[in-house]
Amino acid sequence: MSMNRRQWLKLTAGMGAGLAVADLGVNVQQVHAATRGMKLTGTAEFTSACNFCSCGCGMICHVKDGKLINLEGDPDHVINQGSLCSKGAAMSAVPNSPQRLKKPMYRAPGSSEWKEISWEDAYDRIARKMKDTRDKTWKATEMDGDKQLVANRTDAIAFLGAAQNTNEECYLITKASRLLGTVNVEHQARL
Repeated sequence: MSMNRRQWLKLTAGMGAGLAVADLGVNVQQVHAATRGMKLTGTAEFTSACNFCSCGCGMICHVKDGKLINLEGDPDHVINQGSLCSKGAAMSAVPNSPQRLKKPMYRAPGSSEWKEISWEDAYDRIARKMKDTRDKTWKATEMDGDKQLVANRTDAIAFLGAAQNTNEECYLITKASRLLGTVNVEHQARL
């Protein structure tokens, strides 16, 4: 076996460091075993999907007292197999940010200030606006040449899915769009 000078320096430095640690009486396996259980004591574990792109990488989140304290890639996930990109690994800043909104906000037309409203008010406003839009733009029939066809749709409402939606959520979004009478359903993922 031939070895160049750089490889020889790396090998001797590594052996020297290993002997020094062993001489101090530090057993690395015992240290890892002792700290493994302490890291996530008292946390609840949840699996989630990364929301930064359309890949849908799996994540394991550990939550304690309502705060995300640990985030790592899910090794059992078929897409990322435990690895995360730099954006996904830094996602813990999103739920823990003091700037994150936790209540609906409303800004009246012409106003420059946002005000906090209740979830019930937000749901009522959204439902009312969707119903009004549907009623104003409803097409019961349309002409195809000289024939009048049944249309029963609106082109003023659209649904947009996201990368982290599951198949089941996408199915429900499609059903809701059909119930509202729109065929405009799109998805962000292009894979």
